[in-house]
Amino acid sequence: MKRYRTYLISLGGALMASALALGLWVWSLGPAPLGNDLALSHIVVDRDGKLLRAYATPDGRWRLPATPDDVDPRLIKVLLGYEDRRFYEHDGVDLYALVRAAFQLITKGHIVSGGSTLSMQVARLLEPREKRSFSAKARQIVRALELEWHLSKRDVLSLYLTLAPYGGNLEGIRAASLAYFSKEPKRLTLSESGLLVALPQAPERRRPDRHPEAAQAARDGVLDRVAAQGLIPPDEVLRAKAGPVPTERKQLPTLAPHAADSVLLAEPDVRVHRLTIDATLQKSLEDLARERARALGPEISVAILAVDNATGQVLAHVGSADYFDARRAGQVDMTQALRSPGSTLKPFIYGLGFEDGLIHPETLIDDQPQRYGNYVPENFDLTFQGTVSIRKALQLSLNGPAIAVLGRVGINRLSARLTQTGAALVLPKGEAPGLAMGLGGVGVKLADLTMLYVGLARLGEVVPLTERAGAAAASPGRLLAPAAAWYVTNVLLGAPPPENAPFGRLAFKTGTSYGYRDAWSVGLDGRMTIGVWVGRPDGNPVPGIIGRVTAAPILFDAFARAGHTPVSLPKPPKGVMFATNAKLPPPLQKFSPAGSPGQAVEAPRIMFPPDGARLELSALGAPDPVALKIAGGRTPLTVMVNGVPLAPPGARRTLFFRPDGPGFVRLTVMDARGATDSVTVRLQ
Repeated sequence: MKRYRTYLISLGGALMASALALGLWVWSLGPAPLGNDLALSHIVVDRDGKLLRAYATPDGRWRLPATPDDVDPRLIKVLLGYEDRRFYEHDGVDLYALVRAAFQLITKGHIVSGGSTLSMQVARLLEPREKRSFSAKARQIVRALELEWHLSKRDVLSLYLTLAPYGGNLEGIRAASLAYFSKEPKRLTLSESGLLVALPQAPERRRPDRHPEAAQAARDGVLDRVAAQGLIPPDEVLRAKAGPVPTERKQLPTLAPHAADSVLLAEPDVRVHRLTIDATLQKSLEDLARERARALGPEISVAILAVDNATGQVLAHVGSADYFDARRAGQVDMTQALRSPGSTLKPFIYGLGFEDGLIHPETLIDDQPQRYGNYVPENFDLTFQGTVSIRKALQLSLNGPAIAVLGRVGINRLSARLTQTGAALVLPKGEAPGLAMGLGGVGVKLADLTMLYVGLARLGEVVPLTERAGAAAASPGRLLAPAAAWYVTNVLLGAPPPENAPFGRLAFKTGTSYGYRDAWSVGLDGRMTIGVWVGRPDGNPVPGIIGRVTAAPILFDAFARAGHTPVSLPKPPKGVMFATNAKLPPPLQKFSPAGSPGQAVEAPRIMFPPDGARLELSALGAPDPVALKIAGGRTPLTVMVNGVPLAPPGARRTLFFRPDGPGFVRLTVMDARGATDSVTVRLQ
């Protein structure tokens, strides 16, 4: 009995010592790696979560995060059937599988089947080992138990889907699916799923781009096993085994590379960036830019920007014809480059003229040779049209009428109105704003120009463009009065389209910079605005490059590829006046440029209310009439409230109008020669 007791004590002591040694060994391993500090690829996704672009990790790995929700359910079924049938039953270690593997090793003398669970494989991936050993296997067992103690089954499976090796620098199911099949793992076929389940067991020996026969054999082995387990019907397995194995590795998506680079540079610590871009539209417009640039010449590039009118969100951002084409300076984002806009600023000149009551679309204006000091504007074709309507002058992009209206509107006023919306206008060094600014004598970005045209679609209200999904909405600015913006878009809707393009489909404007360096076209319908730039990034001339011939066809094709039914532009707002030239007030029938004969008479002035005044309305009932006092000007006078003419005042210099209610009101007086004065007051 004493001897038996001594034996038990010795055995207990040995067990305690072993347990202590085991505990010390486990403690020496340190904290369990849970994948919290993994170096993952930065990824940029579109508005719906589709991958636009991924970036390799600092050590050159393509390691894209993935969860079971990102993968086809059948792949998960095949994976668990092949690798770990009791994954949801064990706590990280499958004792039955370990015993079976050990017995086979002892009886056969070599490894027949592994005993590793997915949790153990994740542990090995988190702590890579140089070679197999019993101590390494013991470490995996401990780490697997720790993983499942701290993480859920879904988290462990997500780590496997993120870290599993697929050959070369590919890690994770998402990178492998994109590289071998050019698709997300959620869209994999059974044949493709079988291959991707087989590769991590021997990623280099089974790489399909290098060893397609070994890859096919491994895939078929996986499919045979799951078929034997009854997980997949035999007929489906037979069809899957007949599927081809990819023999090359494809490039991961690089959609919207300029936008992706920009957002990554701005927020380098964020792993997943979501943009407002639509991946489908982006790819379509990138293909369009690449096709047209190749047809135009080896050093020509094309930039396209598509914007949602309602929100100002960028739907497509094509910064160049080919990001990887050094000859076209593909990595230069031409949507952000300062270039001469040609005639694309003319609509805003006329818009201010509409707003001030100087002109109406049916007002007549002379297109004839004019001299402004040393500046003599000429039309593109070096001809003159004579007397035309403002509508025709803008649709034909005549230079003389635009400069004449700009002379009345004021260069500084045009510049201030455009820049206060956020558009950056940059003059050549040492130059002051001049009349040539209206014909392209200023630098502007395609992004800013497109933003201004979005303002036309929004009836004169401009919102800053945004590419980051979820970004806080910025306060809108006022570009033009609603009626003035509507006049502009209505006129541009009738601009003659390029050859074989539908008439009246888009309100659009083209432009060509001096010396054939830049060709532009910007257009809009009720839903979207698209801006197009064509030229050489280095700024050298391209003989024959013309906005109407080169850029406009790309614009119309871009809208066609957008794939939506044309949306009508906004309905006429309050203040729009429909009339033929003969029915217009006399001062609006014919435009009188500044400096024309008869201007010696004092111009009309609004004496009351003063510009910027705040007037109190009556608290009860309808608002009281507001007095308007005028001095100067040649009769008959025309008085307009928010662009709508009042009853002719005759010779009266004091008259009254009844406002609709509180808000801003623009008052304009025009005399018989077309001279005007305007004030804006606030009624409260």
